[in-house]
Amino acid sequence: MATKTKKDKFYDVLKNIFIGAEIEGNSGYVNLMRIKNKYYHEFKEQLSKDIDRKLDEVGRNFEEELYNKLYTFFKKYFSESGSIYFSYTPLQEKVYEKIYRDDKDVMLFWKTNMLYYVKTEILYQNMDFQVEGDLSWYHFDVSELEHKQNNEKKELIFEFDKAEISDDDEYHIYLSVKYSKNGTKTKIEDIVKSVKKANKNKSAPYFNTVNTEKIKKAIAVFRKQSEVDYFINKNAKEFLREQFSLWIKTYVFDDDTIFEEARLKQLKALRDIAYNIIDLVAQFEDELVKIWNKPKFAHSSNYVITLDKIAEKDFDLLKRILASKGAKEQIKEWQELGMCDDKFKIDDIFAKEKSDEIEFEKDNNLLNPKWQYLPLDTKYFKEFEYDIITLFDDLDNQLEGIIAKSDNYQFINTIRHKYYKKIQAIYIDPPFNTNSSPIIYVNNYKHSSWLSLIDNRVEKSLFLLKDNGINIVAIDDVELRYLTTLLDNRFGKENYITTITTEANPQGRVSDLVSKTTEFHILHCKDKNHIKGLSVVKLSEKKPTSLKRTGTNSRREERPNRYYPILLKDDKVSMITDEEYSKIYNKENKVFDDNFIERLRTKYEGLGYYFLLPIKDDGTKLVWQRVFERVKKECNNYIIKDNMVYTPSFDVEIPKTLWKEALFSNPEYGSEYLKHILGHNEFETPKSFYTVKQFFSMFDDSGFYMDYFGGSGTTAEAVIKMNQEDYGDRKFILCELGDHFDTVIIPRLKKISFTDKWKDGKAQEGGTGYSNFFKYYELEQYEEALRKAKYEDKGALPKDIYHQYIFFKDLKLADEVAKLDDESRSIKIDLTKLHDNIDIPETLSFLTGKFIKQIFKDKVVFTDGSEIEYANIDYKIIKPLIWW
Repeated sequence: MATKTKKDKFYDVLKNIFIGAEIEGNSGYVNLMRIKNKYYHEFKEQLSKDIDRKLDEVGRNFEEELYNKLYTFFKKYFSESGSIYFSYTPLQEKVYEKIYRDDKDVMLFWKTNMLYYVKTEILYQNMDFQVEGDLSWYHFDVSELEHKQNNEKKELIFEFDKAEISDDDEYHIYLSVKYSKNGTKTKIEDIVKSVKKANKNKSAPYFNTVNTEKIKKAIAVFRKQSEVDYFINKNAKEFLREQFSLWIKTYVFDDDTIFEEARLKQLKALRDIAYNIIDLVAQFEDELVKIWNKPKFAHSSNYVITLDKIAEKDFDLLKRILASKGAKEQIKEWQELGMCDDKFKIDDIFAKEKSDEIEFEKDNNLLNPKWQYLPLDTKYFKEFEYDIITLFDDLDNQLEGIIAKSDNYQFINTIRHKYYKKIQAIYIDPPFNTNSSPIIYVNNYKHSSWLSLIDNRVEKSLFLLKDNGINIVAIDDVELRYLTTLLDNRFGKENYITTITTEANPQGRVSDLVSKTTEFHILHCKDKNHIKGLSVVKLSEKKPTSLKRTGTNSRREERPNRYYPILLKDDKVSMITDEEYSKIYNKENKVFDDNFIERLRTKYEGLGYYFLLPIKDDGTKLVWQRVFERVKKECNNYIIKDNMVYTPSFDVEIPKTLWKEALFSNPEYGSEYLKHILGHNEFETPKSFYTVKQFFSMFDDSGFYMDYFGGSGTTAEAVIKMNQEDYGDRKFILCELGDHFDTVIIPRLKKISFTDKWKDGKAQEGGTGYSNFFKYYELEQYEEALRKAKYEDKGALPKDIYHQYIFFKDLKLADEVAKLDDESRSIKIDLTKLHDNIDIPETLSFLTGKFIKQIFKDKVVFTDGSEIEYANIDYKIIKPLIWW
């Protein structure tokens, strides 16, 4: 075999960047490789001519050194899959000097800080491809790969399946892909022997040429489908040019050559060629960055709504829904969720208990209280979905929350306009990066990869927080020191609040020579100047608290539904009627009827009541701490003193940095608690929802609360429980990509809506339900966008392949969605081409940053009064979605 020249080695490196394999298939990876492969062969010829032209200028004696230096530099910054980062980290000392700057103290630096962390789990797919220079087609079957729990790391092994010649005389080798068990390894030599043996008596001489190198190369190509898009360089051009500048300076100073004019020309030629290659390579990385950062569309949306909410709006509609064909599947789900048994009938919902009998209620709209909080999922009733959601004016604000199945970076990036500066608190419980639950690492950079994962997402989510918003991150001691510094960098050290330690596992977990009982919660605020003070519920003590609200959000214009009279007589609290309450404030016109209130005063004072309104001594009209419905329910427990009303409530205190209460135990109030709700422990590491509740008690009883590592849905349950207890108006925003989105989170929220008492997955008697209404959907993902993007085979490169953006004229997703209407000469948009079940209103809400007021079959109306008809969407609005 001929020895490879320096030139050969350089082009091997360059080729590897573009993965020079001819592969077929239907995936984002295959599409990307096809694009890279096509362009590589097209621009290689042009690059060779440009290098030859430079060598003619500076002398051919520089050729071997030139190619050697190019090879030496570029091999250091590219992984085997083409990712651009500190693969071998030359000039470590000079690189790490970057952490010192005149205007900042020592900063945290990690090797993958310049990367987007794209995904946290290997998702292998079947692949069929032909490696360049190899006559055989290779087929990899992943059907036997079982699902991995908790994203644990497992080694792949490859086994021979069969080898055959097709009818059109093509050679095919089939390999099965499995996870290693008990340390088993791939036996390449056995595969080679099997290929030859399988065709020993057949006319297939090619199979006798199969060797270990060919099999290894095929396996390497297969592995790259899962590795190539784990990381994307945020700015490949800037990164590589900076590194080349450092590299060449060191090379120059280490060179004993006298710097004559000819030598300087050679070095300049080396720099110019390197910069051209960098600029060319960077275009492909930039295209991936654009796909990664483009907004994503929503699809496969459904709503979950308890029966009482529909009955309250349109009782006849509820009856029609439950009489439709979807009811059978809905009842089956209720039974599987343990809410009812196989004796349950739809008629039971409309029955009212009278003495010992159950009679069908024909004359009024009452539901049987036992079943009023059954959660109806619109996935079983799509023909009624618009009928249901059009019942609600101001739809987004009527929802208790939203749950998205998505990579969390994609979700945060997509909702950034809609929720900009609207989130009160972000609580996340990311993977702790322990040996039992690692993420996928690049070149064993365990901490660097984890920090990039967190930093990418924190950087985006920071802009969603309100000025007085707080970010809370749960972590253990493995990453605590690095994470704190990273968060200081993002939020500013001046906005660090504290680290609160919780005794999350009182029994202890043996690890690294000690028994670990604690977890840590790192708190940073958006701007400490907007934080006047913090307090949490004091769990062990209660004291009387004035029902009249003071401080923030205490004026009646801010909380109009909490301004109403309370009636006092004989040391008891009474209430006006519901009808009278409804006339105090006109929601449409946003006007209080003070004349009507005075008529109520005259009426009730005439009946001997003390007429009490939440008014300050100076006449300022305030509000009560609690809504009308709650006061009506609890009023018998209130305390009256000097014609003022007090509630027995928990005291508050400044948060301590150590929380030892039993309620914060994850095994008891996380794992065991969730097991009783679901009837299984599929999700192994849930947080105690009391821990999350305690953190959220720092805030008002309204606002958005976000968790983009949704896990088992603990954050959503904490919000629901708090609203249930104090009639608050908090909203949850959850994101989760794992399969437990469907098997844990959605079932959990449905179950706790129905009742708060569960055992072994079955509802228990005596529980209390909650009137709930939330939405869940999926988002387009990076791989999907990469797979669908359309790149034309132009047949010719731009004149300036290095600086004229190669992909500028490609149609991306616009070819499917946007069409020129010949008659009107305008661009017609059809978003349904993106996905069969695209959620157009939600997608438009993301793109415009507007909240949805109402959704109709033909249009969406936003809370600012604007509307968009689906058949007449402005191209400028959806351009970021389909062309980048």
